[in-house]
Amino acid sequence: MTSILITGGARSGKSRFAQELALKSAKSVLFVATAFAGDEEMRQRIAEHRRTRPAAWTTLEVTTHLGSRIRQEIGVAQVVIIDCITLLINNIFARYAGPAAEDIDASLVEKDIVSEIDELIDCIDRLDVDFIMVTNEVGAGLVPANQMSRCYRDLLGRANQMLARRADEVYLMVAGLPMRIKPAGHSGR
Repeated sequence: MTSILITGGARSGKSRFAQELALKSAKSVLFVATAFAGDEEMRQRIAEHRRTRPAAWTTLEVTTHLGSRIRQEIGVAQVVIIDCITLLINNIFARYAGPAAEDIDASLVEKDIVSEIDELIDCIDRLDVDFIMVTNEVGAGLVPANQMSRCYRDLLGRANQMLARRADEVYLMVAGLPMRIKPAGHSGR
């Protein structure tokens, strides 16, 4: 089975492209949503994403422990879309952020993130289904002004690298256009 990682900036068309790939496959889909509705804007974004998904798709809303939850809930799905890794990392990161927003033990966060991504990769390796994973590329802009933001950028970058190494294909979205940066048949493992 194929694993695909789709990365790019905000509003670059990543989610739309992931959904198009799943629709083209004509297979049953488990959509794994990692967003947490912490405020009204996020509730509206989640509602919009739900509205754009086909009704026949099964949705699993989970903020962490994706690998084990996907294995439990896979059912008859033949394609798993994970949207998105960026919010998964944010969910883990938020558990460690102190009240001053600068008080963070990066080594503990990194250990948790690596464990989470290892668990997800193990799930990909064990299940006989296609995976389409969406993530953001946050390392292409300015260096963040504070330690916590730099730590988040670095740890998301590490998670993205781990997943890109495992993925059979990697796409970079730019202005709604997919650019394949890792061809099929080259797993990098």
